[in-house]
Amino acid sequence: MVPGDQAEEAIVADVGNGHAGKEEAEVGAKGVEQDGKFSMTSLLWHGGSVWDAWFSCASNQVAQVLLTLPYSFSQLGMLSGLLLQVFYGLMGSWTAYLISVLYVEYRTRKEKEGVSFKNHVIQWFEVLDGLLGPYWKAAGLAFNCTFLLFGSVIQLIACASNIYYINDRLDKRTWTYIFGACCSTTVFIPSFHNYRIWSFLGLGMTTYTAWYLAIAAAVHGQVDGVTHSGPSKLVLYFTGATNILYTFGGHAVTVEIMHAMWKPQKFKYIYLVATLYVFTLTLPSASAMYWAFGDALLTHSNAFSLLPRSGWRDAAVILMLIHQFITFGFACTPLYFVWEKAIGMHGIRSVLLRALARLPIVVPIWFLAIIFPFFGPINSAVGALLVSFTVYIIPSLAHILTYRSASARLNAAEKPPPFLPSWSGMFVVNVFVVAWVLVVGFGLGGWASITNFIKQIDTFGLFAKCYQCPPKVHAGAPLPAPPRH
Repeated sequence: MVPGDQAEEAIVADVGNGHAGKEEAEVGAKGVEQDGKFSMTSLLWHGGSVWDAWFSCASNQVAQVLLTLPYSFSQLGMLSGLLLQVFYGLMGSWTAYLISVLYVEYRTRKEKEGVSFKNHVIQWFEVLDGLLGPYWKAAGLAFNCTFLLFGSVIQLIACASNIYYINDRLDKRTWTYIFGACCSTTVFIPSFHNYRIWSFLGLGMTTYTAWYLAIAAAVHGQVDGVTHSGPSKLVLYFTGATNILYTFGGHAVTVEIMHAMWKPQKFKYIYLVATLYVFTLTLPSASAMYWAFGDALLTHSNAFSLLPRSGWRDAAVILMLIHQFITFGFACTPLYFVWEKAIGMHGIRSVLLRALARLPIVVPIWFLAIIFPFFGPINSAVGALLVSFTVYIIPSLAHILTYRSASARLNAAEKPPPFLPSWSGMFVVNVFVVAWVLVVGFGLGGWASITNFIKQIDTFGLFAKCYQCPPKVHAGAPLPAPPRH
């Protein structure tokens, strides 16, 4: 076994970038042993197992969207909310599977050509480039980077929205400034390989928050005169639907998570298992909140805003804040990689130099979070315009075109799965995904979410100081009219 500093260097150089030999994989999987003792740094920092990937996928799915799903249920109604979660969860698992297959195909072909990925993290746009050419690379790069950019923006908005329910002495815009500075420290985390402890803790935090929402709503009971009118308008229905599309579209970072594994071929069904666990969090919490508060959620896109303050709620807020910091890092890390490659800094081992090089990525994210602080509606807009292509349409089309020839199917690194052992069957499923998401997700969802987004701008304006903040009423002052949803 490689001792001391040599082991550390071997893991960072090879396993940290997804290219591990047998000996290094064993070192990474079991921990670096120094003088008969396991290194805590290796145990907590160097992750590449199946479990690490599962925690990363599950943790990455359920961040701030957990707090907006009750809002979506008020737009969709209970039945549609439950059915669409299951439907889009399974559809998202399918396209994550396709991405994993295409990654293995690309890597297998390149390694046969003698290409080494030491000190290089493979990304989705490179997979598209290697399998389908430069035009697909450009499309993948544009959609993926824009999605991840706004995904990071959403995390900052969520941080400001959540902390306001503990401390409202500062407005949400000021909190956005503060959390932008805090989240910029993610530039020091080298890769997904180093998110082991964060992914584990993050999933625990969202598990607590989800069950807090479900139990708190049940204990609170239905508010007086509660109504459940959803779905009442088409624009609200498809806005809610695209938010759920976004919920299960967290695999814009799938390739990077795979590349951080000791054995990426084992990724195939990890996303599906992660999604099944996520169902145990999202379905009870969203349905319980909608049952208790009904149409009141239409003007409260953050579920915390309707629950009375307590120690339990404050704990949930704090845990979600920490998790949103983690998710910010998840969304930003692929952007950091793209930027490093563009400026020639990706192969540099110095953590400090790479961190300094990454800082320009944080600035536009910070700025956009201040311009568009619309918690909830922005999720739907991102889901319709970006997630629809990045996560569903492009992977399905790429799989069809990659294996369109008989020779490609014959020499495929990964054969069709046991539950769908026919190439024709995979082709049919892929066509269905493309058609459905193009019409319902991008078309109708895009119309609805943009319409709703424009309403938020008309109502609150750009650079809104405190979006959907409850009014601070002075003695004798009349209550202002509630904001339009």
